[in-house]
Amino acid sequence: MHTVVMTKGVPDFREGQVSFDEEGHLERGKTPTVMNPNDKHALRAAFQTKVRNGGHVSLMSMGPPGYKEVLQEGMRDVYADDLYLLSDREMGAADTWATAMTVATGLQKLADQPDLVFAGFKTADGETGHTGPQTCWCLDWPIITHVLSLDIDEDAGTVRAKRLVDGDISEIETVEAPMPCFIVADPEFEPTYRRASHRLKHKDLREETQERAEEYEESLTVWDHEDLNLDPDYIGLDGSPTIVSGVDPIPKAPSEREATMIEADDSEALEPVLDELTPYAAGD
Repeated sequence: MHTVVMTKGVPDFREGQVSFDEEGHLERGKTPTVMNPNDKHALRAAFQTKVRNGGHVSLMSMGPPGYKEVLQEGMRDVYADDLYLLSDREMGAADTWATAMTVATGLQKLADQPDLVFAGFKTADGETGHTGPQTCWCLDWPIITHVLSLDIDEDAGTVRAKRLVDGDISEIETVEAPMPCFIVADPEFEPTYRRASHRLKHKDLREETQERAEEYEESLTVWDHEDLNLDPDYIGLDGSPTIVSGVDPIPKAPSEREATMIEADDSEALEPVLDELTPYAAGD
């Protein structure tokens, strides 16, 4: 069983204002980057498959050299057996379509073809949710989206999943698809390990991946567009039909905020503060 998880670096908004060039493209080299939070749900789903069914988990991303640290984050915080980075200048400033074509080619280049490819619901920056489904379209595979839970039947070569209908938490359906298959994990996905043996294996694998993450470059493969035999005219900015019409600036939190200092034993000063905060504590 070989599973691959697609991931992307997104701006770490906790670090303040991100940087854009004059044409509205995000300058990722000048912006603090972290692993897209929704991709960690996808990686946890793949890790659950590893624990329950065995096999191999690969983590793949397309982006600048700094994305090595994004891959390391995924390996350290969740799990990965190995890492793949698709990276060079020709791939830069790609929209979701050009990214999907590149990632699909990277998946096809893997020596051990994947049984399942996992993707996050959407990214924290673009929020389109396009790249996973578009990559799946390039491969002509079945896809199951908004997945809440899943089980693998290796003998039958199928995956059975519970998913939200149209993203509605009030309506859930169970579907089945043949492998290879694309899985888009919903943010509501929660891994489950009911067997004691699975919980023990989960613990052991977490320790292994954290050790491996310390020397992550030993598990990292980097491919450029020549390695993937991709025409530069069809990838990166040149291969992107999307036109950025404008970008709204991201407001930066004020460095100083007003605060009222109250001593713990000053009950008279505390009373109006408690009166103001009590409704929030009650959920109003």
